[in-house]
Formats: sequence, structure tokens, C-alpha cells
Amino acid sequence: MIVVTAPTSQIGSQLLGHLLAADAEVRVIARDPDRLKPEIRDRVDVVRGSHGDADVVNAAFDGAESVFWLAPPDDRADDLRAVYLDFLEPARVAFGKRGVARVVGVSALGRGTPMAANAGHVTLSLAMDDRIAESGVAYRALTMPSFMDNLLGQAGALRQGMFFSPIPGDLRVPTCATADIAAVAARELLDDSWAGAGFAEVPVLGPEDLSNNDQARILSEVLGREIRFQHVPIDAFRANMIANAGMSEAVAQGMAEMMAAKAAGMDNAQPRTAANTTPTTFAAWCEETLVPTLW
Repeated sequence: MIVVTAPTSQIGSQLLGHLLAADAEVRVIARDPDRLKPEIRDRVDVVRGSHGDADVVNAAFDGAESVFWLAPPDDRADDLRAVYLDFLEPARVAFGKRGVARVVGVSALGRGTPMAANAGHVTLSLAMDDRIAESGVAYRALTMPSFMDNLLGQAGALRQGMFFSPIPGDLRVPTCATADIAAVAARELLDDSWAGAGFAEVPVLGPEDLSNNDQARILSEVLGREIRFQHVPIDAFRANMIANAGMSEAVAQGMAEMMAAKAAGMDNAQPRTAANTTPTTFAAWCEETLVPTLW
């Protein structure tokens, strides 16, 4: 039995497809089961509720061998600890009470870098990893750079011929597609050979390092029109997250700290290998995922 949290998220929904294709026995925790596609809902065991609720996770983890863990975003949170650590606590206790053997979680690059202690969401993601590992389960943290899919949030700007970021235009960094994250998560969940193996990070780096200027060039080629990259200062980025994205000051500050750490090279510290290089190119992602949302 594999329990999937956040089953309607970008990663979780794609993960379900891989697990069901492998004929795995799957249970999901869903606040609103009606958001599951009917063909998925009919093939999984559903526990209604939040995976931050003790009664829900105790019911969902009963008889489960492994769990996919994704901390859901909370853009209005007053404290990032509530998003990553307080929300985790009922599940962390339930892992041991219900005998869960393995957990695969969504985390971030940055462990061991000078920036990690003051990197907002990344700092708390790494603390979350430590908490899960301390529970005694075997844990694989999928550590990622920024997602290609984050550009979907700038669809309006892209239609106007531009996109924005506080990352310098010429800094080449890894970037990955959520489709590849889901595929790696499925691989780890379906492989029980690491039960009892403690804690390890599993980087997911995408196929190549790209700068925002590189992305602008590729976007222009795929879309057949000029797309320009516009750098924005961190303070302006933070203010925009509050004024236009509706984030609380704490969440926006966490985003600003994270992006400042990435701008300082945090995501470049992880050596690229054949094992952590995943296949979806930025051009392919644009064609398959971005273009259908723009037109």
C-alpha cells in the first residue's frame, strides 16, 4: 500500500498515473475527492481530509508500507514553520504508530551550502527533511531546483512578451519539470530495496543548466515571437508577492530569501551526474505544457 498526499497537485496527480500504471495498491488523502479524475478515483482508496490532521493520517497510514509526502502551500501563513514543521507533526508521529517503512518527500537543493541557513522556504524544507528522518522511517528526499512549471504563473506576462525573475539573467542554474519529479518519485516508491536504509537525498536536476536569458531565447523560438526576460530586484519581487499574489508577509519574505539564495548560487552546488539528470528539456516542456495554457 502506497499513500499519496496532495494527489491533485501538479506532482501528485502525475505520480498517481505512474503508480496505477504499475498496478500498485494506492490510497490517497484528499480534502476534496471530487477533484480527482473519475478514472483515478475509481482505482484508489480515498481518505477524505487534510494530511495535517492526526485522525486523517492515522487512518490513511494504517496498513501502509510507504508514503509520498508533499507539504501543501499556504500563502497566507503567519509563520513558515507552520507550513513545513507544524503541519508535518501529526504525520511524523503516525509514521511510527502505524509502522510506515518508507517515505518519499518533495524538498529542495541547498543542504550544506552557506546559503541554506537563510533561504526561506528551502531552510524550512531541509528542517522538514530532518524531522522526517528523525522519526525512524527510511526517507528519500527529492531535492529540486526551481520548477519549469513555475512559469505557468506568468502566463499573462508571457502573452505580453516577457517574464520576470529576481535571478540574474546570465546565471545558469538547473531547472526541472514536475513530470520528471513525479517519475522519480514513482521509481523510489515502487522500489522497496531501500527499506531500512535511513535518510538520503535524491536530486532531480533536469537535463541542463539554463539562464533566464537562455529561457527567453528558447521561449521565443518555441512561441514564434520575441519573449524578453526582465530582472526584478528582490525587494520589488517581495512587494509584488504581497500586493499581487496575495501572500502574507512571512511567506513573501520566505520566497524573497529563497530567491536571493538561488541568485547567490545555492542550486549550483549539487554536482550534475547521469543519475540526477532527468530527460524533459525546457523546449519540450514549453511545447507540451506551456503552449496549451497560453493559446
